[in-house]
Amino acid sequence: MLLVISIRALCAGDWPAVERIFAAGIAAGEATFEISTPSWEQFDAAKVPEARLVAVDDAGTVVGWAAASPVSSRRGYRGVVEHSVYVDPGHHGQGVGTQLLAAFVEVADAAGYWMIQSSVFPENTASLRLHESAGFRVVGRRERIARAEVGPRAGQWRDTVLIERRSARNGQD
Repeated sequence: MLLVISIRALCAGDWPAVERIFAAGIAAGEATFEISTPSWEQFDAAKVPEARLVAVDDAGTVVGWAAASPVSSRRGYRGVVEHSVYVDPGHHGQGVGTQLLAAFVEVADAAGYWMIQSSVFPENTASLRLHESAGFRVVGRRERIARAEVGPRAGQWRDTVLIERRSARNGQD
């Protein structure tokens, strides 16, 4: 069933819901190597302000979020970001990720970013399919890049699949 949502800019007041969704992703062990959520101040300082979104249901509840960080402080990489998309586990399979990622790509393109990248665990096939449908492509695999510390694969070395999407709007395709 497709959930009807609205998408808007993420603000400080959304942090408790965003953090809860982030924590659920960490605990599940298939979204990130992070072991705990940052503070709002750390999150705010690390994410580019023009590409932070939340998905909100008709009751006003935040059911997903997307944000990005610069990949480097070097000038040549100023148009490249690494993004994250998280959906509340109770809303998986309802189209939230699809709508949120589409909106995120649009705002990132409008902000002048020419490449959006991420690393996804190969076992996270739902995320890989979602990104492929949004125009991302696999550019490589990092084998045994880090050891998981939380979730059902804690203690195991994990691979990641490097994905990217280049913006046709910003002179890259």
